[in-house]
Amino acid sequence: MWYTRRQQPVRIGLWYTANGFGIALGGLLGYAIGHIKGALPSWKYEFLIIGALCSAWGIIMFIMLPDSPVNAPLLTPRERRVAVERLRSNQTGVENKHLKRYQVIEALKDPKTYFFFILGAIHNAPNGGISNFGTIIIKGFGYSTLVTTLLQVPYGILIALLILSCVYLNNYFSTTTARQTRCWFILLYLLPNIAGTFGLRYIAQEHHLARLWCYYLTGSYNAAFVLILSLAVGNTAGHTKKVVTNAFLFLGYCVGNIAGPFFYKSEQSPTYTLGIWSMIFCHLVEFGIVLGFRGYLRGENGRRETMYGEQVETDATAFGDLTDWENRNFRYVY
Repeated sequence: MWYTRRQQPVRIGLWYTANGFGIALGGLLGYAIGHIKGALPSWKYEFLIIGALCSAWGIIMFIMLPDSPVNAPLLTPRERRVAVERLRSNQTGVENKHLKRYQVIEALKDPKTYFFFILGAIHNAPNGGISNFGTIIIKGFGYSTLVTTLLQVPYGILIALLILSCVYLNNYFSTTTARQTRCWFILLYLLPNIAGTFGLRYIAQEHHLARLWCYYLTGSYNAAFVLILSLAVGNTAGHTKKVVTNAFLFLGYCVGNIAGPFFYKSEQSPTYTLGIWSMIFCHLVEFGIVLGFRGYLRGENGRRETMYGEQVETDATAFGDLTDWENRNFRYVY
C-alpha cells in the first residue's frame, strides 16, 4: 500500500535483509549466551532473551506502525494525498477493511493462488531443513559448538548482501531495459543454492573449508524468496483477494518449513544424504514452476492486450478495490 510496484521488490528486500542480519546477530548472541553459567541450560536463556526482545519490539510496532498512507499520523493531510496519488499506476487500490466474499471466492478460483502455495512449500522445504540442521552440518565439519555458532555470522551477512544485490540488480535491469525481469532473477539466485547443495552432497567430508562455503551458498534462496514475495504483492489486486493470496503463500511457507526437517535422518549424520537430495530436488522443481508461471502471466497480459487494448481511463479503476480479474487496466509483473 505504500510503494509503487516498481519499488516493491527493493523495499521488501531491504526489510528481508533483517533475516540475514538476524542470523548474524543471532550467532553472536548465541556465542555470548553460550557462556552464561546459570541454573538453566544455555538454550533456554537464548529463548528467554531473544523472545523478550521480539515481544518488546512487537509492542513498539503495534503502537507506532501506521495502518495505511490514508491515515498515517506522521504525515500531513497533503502528504497523505501525495502518498496515495503516487500509487495510481499500481491499479491495486489501498487497504479496505471490509471482507468481500466474492473476492475470497475469486482467490480460490485463481490458479495464481495455488501457484503461490506450491511455490511457498517447494521453496521453503529446503529452508526448513537447512535452518534447523545447518549448525549440525557445520559441527559435522569438526568444529566445536561455540565456533559453529560463530560461523553463522558470515552466513547471515552473506544472505543480507545476496538479497540487496538481487533486488537492486532486478530494479536496475527492469528499469533500464523496460523488461520483466523478476522471474529471471529468481532463477539466477537459485543457482548458487543448487551449486552449494551439490557440493554438500559430493565434496568429501574432510574438505571442511570447501563444504563450509557450499553451506554458505545455500543462503541465496533468501534473495529468490524476496522476489517471490514481490510477485505475490504485485500480481494480486483487491484487498480481500490479496489477503487470501498472501495467506496461501505463507501457508505454503509453513508447510515447507514443517516438512523440510523430516528429510534429515539422524542415522545419516553428518552428511544427511536424503536431506541434501531433498534440497536439490525442490530447487530443480522450482525452476520449472517459475518458468511455467512466467509463461502463464505473460500469456495473460497478451490476452488482455488483445481483448481490451491499451490501458484507458486508469483514474476510474486505480482505487476502486477491484480485483486483477475485474480491472481491465491491470497488467501482471513477472
